[in-house]
Amino acid sequence: MQRTLKTISRVPARRRLIAMAVAGACATLSVAQAQDAANPTDSTTSAPTVVVTGIRASMQSTLNMKRNSDGIVDGIVADDIGKFPDTNLAESLQRISGVSIDRSNGEGQKVTVRGLGPDFNLVLLNGRQMPTTDLSDLSGRSFDFSNLASEAISQLQVYKTGRADSPTGGIGATINVMTARPLDNPGMRASIGAKAVKDSSNDHLPGMLKGDSVTPEVSGIYSNTSADGRFGVAVSASYQKRDSGFNRAGLANGYQGPYLGSATTDGVTLPQPGQPGSQNITNRPGPTDLYSIPQNFGYSVNAIQRQRTNGQLVLQFRPVKELTTTLDLTYSEQKIQTKRNELSVWFGQTPTSTSSWPGGHVQAPLTYEETYKTPQDISVVGGDYATKTKNQSIGFNTVWKATPTLRVEFDAHHSTAESGADSPFGSENNLSNASFSRGNTKIDFTHELPVLSMPAADLVNQPIQAAGSWFHNSWEKATINQAQAKGNLKLLEASELNFGVGYTDASNRSTYSNVQNNTWGGATKASDYPGSIFQANPLGSYFQQLGGHDAPQLFGTLYTFDFATLRALTAKATGNAAGYLPNFASADTDRELKEKTSSGYLSFGTDWDTAIPFHSALGVRVERTKVTSRAQILPGTGISWESQNELPLKFAGAAYSNQDASYTNVLPSLNLDFDLRPDMKLRASAGSTIGRPRYDQMQGGLTLGTIANVFTGGTASVGNPALKPVKSKNLDLSWEWYYDQQSVLSLALFHKKMDNYAGQTVTSQSLYNLHTPIGGAYYNAAIASGCTAADTNCLRNYILSTFDGQPGVTKTGVKSDGNLNGTIVGQPTDPLANFLVTSYSNQKSATVKGAELNVQHMFGRSGFGVQANYTYVSSPTKYDNANTNDQFAILGLSNSANLVGIYEDNKWSVRVAYNWRDKFLAATVDGGGRAAPVYTDTYGQTDVSVGYNFNDRLSFQAEVINLTNATQRQFGRTEAATLNVTQAGPRYMLGARYKF
Repeated sequence: MQRTLKTISRVPARRRLIAMAVAGACATLSVAQAQDAANPTDSTTSAPTVVVTGIRASMQSTLNMKRNSDGIVDGIVADDIGKFPDTNLAESLQRISGVSIDRSNGEGQKVTVRGLGPDFNLVLLNGRQMPTTDLSDLSGRSFDFSNLASEAISQLQVYKTGRADSPTGGIGATINVMTARPLDNPGMRASIGAKAVKDSSNDHLPGMLKGDSVTPEVSGIYSNTSADGRFGVAVSASYQKRDSGFNRAGLANGYQGPYLGSATTDGVTLPQPGQPGSQNITNRPGPTDLYSIPQNFGYSVNAIQRQRTNGQLVLQFRPVKELTTTLDLTYSEQKIQTKRNELSVWFGQTPTSTSSWPGGHVQAPLTYEETYKTPQDISVVGGDYATKTKNQSIGFNTVWKATPTLRVEFDAHHSTAESGADSPFGSENNLSNASFSRGNTKIDFTHELPVLSMPAADLVNQPIQAAGSWFHNSWEKATINQAQAKGNLKLLEASELNFGVGYTDASNRSTYSNVQNNTWGGATKASDYPGSIFQANPLGSYFQQLGGHDAPQLFGTLYTFDFATLRALTAKATGNAAGYLPNFASADTDRELKEKTSSGYLSFGTDWDTAIPFHSALGVRVERTKVTSRAQILPGTGISWESQNELPLKFAGAAYSNQDASYTNVLPSLNLDFDLRPDMKLRASAGSTIGRPRYDQMQGGLTLGTIANVFTGGTASVGNPALKPVKSKNLDLSWEWYYDQQSVLSLALFHKKMDNYAGQTVTSQSLYNLHTPIGGAYYNAAIASGCTAADTNCLRNYILSTFDGQPGVTKTGVKSDGNLNGTIVGQPTDPLANFLVTSYSNQKSATVKGAELNVQHMFGRSGFGVQANYTYVSSPTKYDNANTNDQFAILGLSNSANLVGIYEDNKWSVRVAYNWRDKFLAATVDGGGRAAPVYTDTYGQTDVSVGYNFNDRLSFQAEVINLTNATQRQFGRTEAATLNVTQAGPRYMLGARYKF
């Protein structure tokens, strides 16, 4: 077929549609192109989509964006100025095919695109790479959308295929968050809005944890330009207060094991058939079966109070029509206060257990009960801490249309993100108390809510007293300094050359300190703590959405207490005031990672006038990155057995590491789109993209867990600064039928072949020549005296009473339950301690493939419409639940679907949205640091919004998030192996907005 280069009539139309498609007049990641398109004297200019009104206009603009892009692009455009479809940006993104979200506290927080998790999706703000910090996910790269209010956002663009001009970092997608520019919308435009929010999850908390029943949201946006169109200013601001909560039941450290049915480890495994205790096992796992045993189980109630403040100032100057300059300042701050209380128990004496099992090759118990010779502790735990995350950015952009065929742009910004403690009690803490009165303890997993029963518990005669504690102070700061220069040169009449260079200096620094009291057997005596401090609450009432909450055998009381009061009492009783506050003066660990990236790209685009007209864009991007890692850590110096099952580590001194690395990537891309008919397109794309490893995967320095376990040993982690990015070779095919102005039917297929995946490995090692008393001379003497390995109280009592005063053994007293208090320190002749060390290496490859089916249809002029999509994702790299070794598998891989019903007329707008996500693998290491899968169960949620336009200026809005009060669940190696269940609740909002 002969191809010719010449002017064809569809080129101007394409550019007009692009100008219409972009909010803030941004057709691509380039803000400059947007500003050029928005020039009021340019013949191709159309009204920017940021000022469109109504759902239908938003849908039209979104389709224009999708239809006229290079590559496969989806997005969402604001219904009107200051009015985005959802109150949370992540909740909006999940409506797009291929996008699913991770929820925290009942709200969308992070996104997964086409099976690639949050760390492999790059988020830009107006085309700029943004830093991110999150203390709940320290040193990750994933962007937390809960930091941004939706009111100031004009558009979300989701680029699913690679392009030479796109910054690197998004294998799943590059997500560009666009805000308004005043010169793109000449004249004065403004709106203010207010909402009252009632979060029903707040109603399901104990009285002392509840926040305000109704909380406010306010927002405003103002944009104006001078009469001559040369000057523009835009200001937006918002404030939100939300009081909410969630209640959770689960195994914080996961399950012990798995063990082979034929295994015989004293004190750990089930008795073999015919041995004492075997008669208490129903349907025992067979010799070749794998089984797991619960470890620590608890119920918690968690109160979350949040205040979020956002603001942006944009100044623009256009002295002549060919030159536009922009200065913008963006600020966001999110403060979160957390109060929590927990009731928990620890299982650890398997030989005395009674259990029933479901059968199968891999099993977890249906019911599990342990019997004890001496009373065990019932933990009553509390926390009270607060964090603050602040994001700041200042940016400058200038666009110059040097000639009719050449446009150049320069963009630079300095942006920071910082998270740290916002409480005198630190960024996280735990004040543990205990009643040593627990006898037989049973957990029943056959209910939706695991049911814990302790019939012999006696908290009257064995009152609650202070035990161990810890206070964390975490801090993280990320900085990005970025400069980009780019240009567009029109060649002939149907081709163009895009080119650019860039430099990015990114750094991430995190520090951490821990103050810990390992008095898990009791800090002082019970009489030091008045019983009135601890308030009894009906436990089942906090889990009413879960079956089993009213089971008669459920231990029915959850104890709450005022953290500040009890902390002060404990500090006074122990005479250790500093031991019950965080360390703000110095850090135990201090890690910093710097990445300096130089980049350049070329892209050549052409429209071909052939039998089937098509557009091609061929490009290449080259990047060179230098990595510098610096770390300061605390080495371990000793191990001490201080309570029944815990062996706290001792630390002293400091160790330092400095490492450098570098890598280069050449990333080609080819995007083709064929006009099969005026209303039908076929797209094909091939290219390479990269996703950089998480910061904590790269940061150097070995970190030890603070407490080892009698049976499982200790934990540690170490990063690898020499990790290379994951490199993905991508193939995409998309068919799109735009059969009506606001309707589309599309099918997209994708295939990603990824190499250099940073697989997580867990190895068993001895570290710092640390010795453990478990298995040492004193321990063996206790075993010889008749104690069993499972009866750790017997072992400790024997050692403390027999060897008190000998090296490493110090008896300090008698606990209220009759067991001895004291420390047993590992000696040089004792065995070396075993640590499960988590690390990372570029040793994995994976393939992801899938399909996206999408339909958007408006039923004529009836006002009714529907949006529906389904995403299928698969990979041959799956987690084998029957394999006990460390494994690599892709996290977050799941099918998803959305169904949205729409109605709109001049007065009313109604949107009912259902989002569904299939089960997925969330982690390959459990809460105890063991190599074990953590799956998130299937989840579906229904949201409703209703709007009423009182007149052209005043409108009202009512919204319900999670209308059906859906709950969340995670499980282990089998779907019956519950790890945790979480109940939150619906959120109701009533608001009004006025436009000037």
